[in-house]
Amino acid sequence: MVNNNVLNKDQITNLLPHREPMLLIDELVNIVPHKSAVGIINVKKDSFFFQGHFPDQPVMPGVIIVEAFGQAAAALTAYSLNPKEVEDKLVYLMSVDKARFRKPIMPDCKLLLEIEAIRSRGRVWRYKGIARVNGSKMADAEWAATIIDRNQK
Repeated sequence: MVNNNVLNKDQITNLLPHREPMLLIDELVNIVPHKSAVGIINVKKDSFFFQGHFPDQPVMPGVIIVEAFGQAAAALTAYSLNPKEVEDKLVYLMSVDKARFRKPIMPDCKLLLEIEAIRSRGRVWRYKGIARVNGSKMADAEWAATIIDRNQK
């Protein structure tokens, strides 16, 4: 039985162009097409970004958190649209607003990214998200993204 409200990493790979080590989202759950979803990242000590940020006290970089928000939103959008609409397309981040990093995200935790699509106009989408670990708000942001043709420069 296929659960239409859950995407595993292989299914996310079919929706996004990202690949390891930059594919951050392990699972997308609680999907409400065109509206919301929760991205899950299993934050591990051996994640590439911890090698230099910071070796003695690893903290997930804010830019990686923002990238993860963007990937979860892109997966939600690609999942929600007609497959023909997103074939040979990319979702590009356009802006990030009101990003706040409230508590450090350390390894060996499950990071939940609560994503909400605020609105869409044509190929431009606006989102907001909250990052949580064990129910605590770690970060939040708003951002915009656009869908473009894969070979567009």
